[in-house]
Amino acid sequence: MLTIGSASVDITPILGTEVLGYFNKRIARDIHDRLEATALVATDGTTSVAVLVLDIIMMYRRDMDDIKARASSLTGIPAENILVSCIHTHNGPSTATLFNTTREDAYCAWACEKAADAIALAAMRAEPAVMAHTSGQCPEISFNRRWHMRDGSVVMHPTPLSPERVRPAGPTDPELLLAAFMTPDLSRAVSALVNFPLHYVGTSRSEDITADYCGVARRELVRMMGQPFQPLQANGCCGDIFWIDPDQADPPRPTPYFQIDRVGRTVASEAYRRWQQITEWKSEATLGAATAEVPFMCRRPSLEQLRDAEKMLAGPPDPDNGEWVYANELMRLKDEPIERPAMIKALRIGDVGIVGLPGEIFVEIGLAIRAQSPAPRTMVIELANDWLGYIPTDRALQEGSYETRLATVSKAPPGTADLWTNTALAQLNKLFA
Repeated sequence: MLTIGSASVDITPILGTEVLGYFNKRIARDIHDRLEATALVATDGTTSVAVLVLDIIMMYRRDMDDIKARASSLTGIPAENILVSCIHTHNGPSTATLFNTTREDAYCAWACEKAADAIALAAMRAEPAVMAHTSGQCPEISFNRRWHMRDGSVVMHPTPLSPERVRPAGPTDPELLLAAFMTPDLSRAVSALVNFPLHYVGTSRSEDITADYCGVARRELVRMMGQPFQPLQANGCCGDIFWIDPDQADPPRPTPYFQIDRVGRTVASEAYRRWQQITEWKSEATLGAATAEVPFMCRRPSLEQLRDAEKMLAGPPDPDNGEWVYANELMRLKDEPIERPAMIKALRIGDVGIVGLPGEIFVEIGLAIRAQSPAPRTMVIELANDWLGYIPTDRALQEGSYETRLATVSKAPPGTADLWTNTALAQLNKLFA
């Protein structure tokens, strides 16, 4: 029989921690809401799998491997059966040295240990459960943020209603996916995994710590259910997806957290609405995990680009100058390994397939995997098991714009989207053969 456990631990950083998410250096001055590491553990008595979601912007593989190793030693769950991902809040601790922000090594070490505890606690709290899955739609908060302009360029975040806009440069993905778990008598929620693709929302209080809309969505879903439980909110493929509609006037922000609250409640209410329509629940579920590693060959700066960067950096530091920032990024990128492995992981929990991809994935990739998946329902989770920056389509690499400009945050070579899509599908086919 299926058993499910879930748990959450606090991974909120101390004040004074550097905050990662923008070009400028920021220091945490206030905590709006706590950051959590939330875990779901499923077992059928023979096989166990775990999903862990962290309320941070991203993490490198070495950190996530540490989490898995400690969680495995505490629970006996094989590390290859554990998927770890991040929600991508832009108001969380600095887990990498990027732009003008420095990695907080002490925080990362502490948070990894704490996060592993969430998996151990979830395993200890496992109880018999039934599961079901469904999906809904949130089109009012799903828009492609890349647009073709009249001058032939592609830009990120065009001015809303600008007459210079021509058309979006890619699709949207408004589908919300839900795997729900309840006690066998349906009297109580045990856990839930919600998957929705949305980059982040953000707040004018740039030095606050917040779990952004994902934290709101979790809290509101618990409130709507009227009972305590631990839902997970995992981000989908949203490298080019945002919540602002460029065909409408700039949305109002009467308070710093107005839009974060609105978006989080929209996600929670749709998850709750679809949950209440479920009529079929299953107590038996096939579990499994499959992992493949494929080579990731970083794009490299040319000798000319490096010479220009060296000239830019030879003068006084100018962190407010975007070109100076990118020059610094190119010098960092040249020191990174040319080749590294990219982990493509798939899990199976009953009829739900779960794919984890290690980067900020363009929406087209998630749509392609779902369209071809053998699973009755498939969740594609980004920022999982590693962070290799933006993963655009080949077409987007040719079009340009922020997500494709060469830097430590964007170094994926052409062919990555197809390779990762095909590899993910191969792992799903193993699990659902």
